[in-house]
Amino acid sequence: MSIIDDLLADLPGDAAVDEVRVGAFWTVVSTARGAGMASTLRDAHAPNGHGLIRWAGSLTEHSALELAQLLRCEGPMEASLGMAAVNALVDSGGHEMTNRNAVDEIIRRGRSKRVAIIGHFPFIPRVREAVRHLDVLEIDPDEGELPTDSAGEVLPGADVVAITGTSLVNKTFGGLVKLCRPDAFVCVIGPTTPLSRVLFDYGVDLIAGTRVIDPKLAVLLAGQGAIFSQMRGVRLMVMERNLIQAKGGRT
Repeated sequence: MSIIDDLLADLPGDAAVDEVRVGAFWTVVSTARGAGMASTLRDAHAPNGHGLIRWAGSLTEHSALELAQLLRCEGPMEASLGMAAVNALVDSGGHEMTNRNAVDEIIRRGRSKRVAIIGHFPFIPRVREAVRHLDVLEIDPDEGELPTDSAGEVLPGADVVAITGTSLVNKTFGGLVKLCRPDAFVCVIGPTTPLSRVLFDYGVDLIAGTRVIDPKLAVLLAGQGAIFSQMRGVRLMVMERNLIQAKGGRT
């Protein structure tokens, strides 16, 4: 089974969908049980039809679990919608979450070590100044960054690895996490990241994602083209493997 299979199989139930908003930067699915969000990915070069969202215009007639199945799709917008639905349903075990800053943990663990970050995040300059060595890998790399196809050379030598949650949407997560050393500290970070303990089964040590606490506000802002720094009604949360182990939970 794949990480996608395991994420979907671990969802605790279903819910009616109240609203779906596919914004320029964020997709939000609001359900009777709560809401979830994910980056809106698109492929400008996709062949006709491949980038479309099935059921457009009638998405709320489908259940959250039906929408979550779209995470399996190759089309990036459908997969983004599926990820948002997963995040609306996921059982994060809120008592195991903290408000700790994932960036602080990356810096603390990487201060005298090699760090690799997959994805372009606004905190990268801060990490670069604090750690011994930083490699940043991106699909479309900026100056000073590496293409993601360099992962096979970079990740086996990294002591701390942070992987963007969008890797679950574009189906690169499995290959990336397999390249990490068994003793590396591995994080999955970013608002798209599911707050699911399933990730710990794949060698992840820290999960940093987003909980939607005001679905109406999040839907409104996503629909009006808000970038993440403009989003309100959401809260960054962290789950740590060592805390769950200390409480006797599943890892």
